[in-house]
Amino acid sequence: MLRLFAAPRLNIRKDYEKVRRMQSRFAALLMPPYRTSRWQPLPHDEHLHVPVRFFQPKVKRREDVLVFFHGGGWVTGDIDTYTPACVRMAELTGCAVASVNYRLAPEHPFPAGLEDCYGVARVLLDEPHRVGAADAGQVILVGDSAGGNFAAVISLLLRERGYRPPDRQILIYPVTHWDHDPDTSPFASVRSHGGDYRLTNAEVEDYFDLYVPDRQQRRDPHVAPLLAPDLSGHPATLVITAELDLLRDEGEAYGRALADAGNTVQTYRVEGALHGFISLPRFSQSVQDAYEVINAFLDGDPVEGGHCTPREAI
Repeated sequence: MLRLFAAPRLNIRKDYEKVRRMQSRFAALLMPPYRTSRWQPLPHDEHLHVPVRFFQPKVKRREDVLVFFHGGGWVTGDIDTYTPACVRMAELTGCAVASVNYRLAPEHPFPAGLEDCYGVARVLLDEPHRVGAADAGQVILVGDSAGGNFAAVISLLLRERGYRPPDRQILIYPVTHWDHDPDTSPFASVRSHGGDYRLTNAEVEDYFDLYVPDRQQRRDPHVAPLLAPDLSGHPATLVITAELDLLRDEGEAYGRALADAGNTVQTYRVEGALHGFISLPRFSQSVQDAYEVINAFLDGDPVEGGHCTPREAI
């Protein structure tokens, strides 16, 4: 049954523009009513503006602001195609959500999109009032897939460059490693789930070819944060993985690496879930499971439940 929902087998290197158009049409059909405002911070200098869309929940239950970096392999996805997911995120958490529209590869390869997101994070941590936060402790970095990669790397960059990191981050099935070849990858999930379901080994390779054409550069910790030599001093972290996702094991390995470096980390594996599930409708069991854990994390409660990765693993 799950294979029926697998993504069509496209050559992302050739068809990424087609995928973008398809995503835009599909998102337009699902576009919900929402309360939003737009503003453009200046993360680098007066010449570069990064659009951010701000979503308010109907019922505000928390003062936290979730700064969201969308997925799409650094190549697809944008502020419009992720609007349904961001509306759902605001409603299910009761938090304001700030969605970042970073530049995409291959038109803007590494590190363009990363620097856009880093710049926005810097602005909001330095000036949290821009999104209605009382202080930087209420600014939480969130990302799924490639966006989870950005959130992880931004926390690394902030520490390396001597700036204040966020207090908390949520990484949803993040990309943390560079090797997704089933013959050489250190992760079993790459071999178990890289051929049949929502995201394949070949598609990840295509995305990397567009985002980081230089294969040696893919080992840079700013591309593959799992390879960072020092992961100390990171935010309290929630890592959410999907059972049937080829990125599952590298996400959980990143959680273990953060914990080994002395950080506070919780991981949660959503059973039966595919890559990309955070964009499913709110009645999806995977979405319900994930947001139950996200809300517990936002409240400072421990992650519990039968779907959770065992504590001894992290």
